[in-house]
Amino acid sequence: ADLFDPIIEDYHGGFKKTDKHPPKDFGDVDTLGNLDPANEFIVSTRVRCGRSLEGYPFNPCLTEAQYKEMEEKVSSTLSGLEGELKGTFYPLTGMSKEVQQKLIDDHFLFKEGDRFLQAA
Repeated sequence: ADLFDPIIEDYHGGFKKTDKHPPKDFGDVDTLGNLDPANEFIVSTRVRCGRSLEGYPFNPCLTEAQYKEMEEKVSSTLSGLEGELKGTFYPLTGMSKEVQQKLIDDHFLFKEGDRFLQAA
């Protein structure tokens, strides 16, 4: 759409309306290899948790202690990843303003003050 194309291009760092995503048929997931060996399509990935961990209630019912327990479990699990899966875990509390701004600039973290994102 003429309205959204320039917005999408700006937000995604040059993804033009003529650019195409690779096909969705990734084949046998047991033999899934590098989805973008030439580094043409995948800029970043993000993992979002929309469900609760086993033994914990859904978000609206969690206590602060349960949030901290869950964060510790997720953090310790992620820190055990190696090779291509290894990355950096950023807890939402306690990060420096510089790290927070870098994550916002790189579109990994939403900036504060956007009522639509906060409502989501």
